[in-house]
Amino acid sequence: MSTVAQLLQPVESDLEQLLSDLRALIGAGHPILQAAAEHLFSAGGKRLRPGIVLLLSRALDPAGELSLRHRRLAQITEMIHTASLVHDDVVDEADTRRGVPTVHSRFNSRVAVLAGDFLFAQSSWHLANLDDLEVVKLLSRVIMDLAEGEIRQGLFRYDTGQSLETYLEKSYWKTASLMANSAKAAGVLSELERDQLNQLHSFGRQLGLAFQIVDDILDFTGSDDQLGKPAASDLASGTLTAPVIYAMEEHPSLAVFIEREFSEPDDLDQALELVRQSQGIQRARALAESMARESTTNLAFLPPSSSRDALMDLPDFVLSRLY
Repeated sequence: MSTVAQLLQPVESDLEQLLSDLRALIGAGHPILQAAAEHLFSAGGKRLRPGIVLLLSRALDPAGELSLRHRRLAQITEMIHTASLVHDDVVDEADTRRGVPTVHSRFNSRVAVLAGDFLFAQSSWHLANLDDLEVVKLLSRVIMDLAEGEIRQGLFRYDTGQSLETYLEKSYWKTASLMANSAKAAGVLSELERDQLNQLHSFGRQLGLAFQIVDDILDFTGSDDQLGKPAASDLASGTLTAPVIYAMEEHPSLAVFIEREFSEPDDLDQALELVRQSQGIQRARALAESMARESTTNLAFLPPSSSRDALMDLPDFVLSRLY
């Protein structure tokens, strides 16, 4: 099974250049904000989202070349993603991310919020300078979706009445919107026809949803080291994901523990046991597999290339994290 580094090998040098460019792009800000942003970009991570943009951009070019505008789009994509992680960590009160201290735990919450805002502002500035209104609309929509997803997640904490459809909608806003709209934006810059643009959006949407569902399964099956955060932290904080929603269908008593916000001793342990005894994790895995496999049907129009091959292998990578 390919690792993410192996999958992104066709754009390895592009990603190295991207990291160098990002450090230069954030250079002239407030020293503390600059230090916070530098801390983030030094924290590792898969760089999967800009990697997808770069792979698509090369796959769409007849000569396999990468334009400056596509390169800048990948940088903007990583800025938006990183900014969202900073804000997520503040909301979730997470102490670590990617195995290193979060910005708010290293500095403080005020600096973290401002650092996230700083990166969103930087991304918006560079987005406007691409001078393409449709791309501006697509990536601006992502920033709106990220905020909407975070708000909805807060509103639905410990809410046992939410449906799978509500969960998928929130997951689109929080995770899949960036993959879908940045993929489509790469197509816009490559001047694709509308049908092909819609296919790129569907590719990113399905892959992004599969990625989030896998993350939510790992919250129950992964270790703290694998996750880069405490296991079962989503359920403990009242965020109900696909495995829990499915498990409640089998074990209605699970809702009792959730609705009282795990206030009694052993509530959380009993809830976790019910989830693991149910078919919730298996059903969530089947849903992720279906979405991941479906995603690449949207890439049939791409001509043969190493970048296309890497994109076609992405579902296997996403699903391999479960095993």
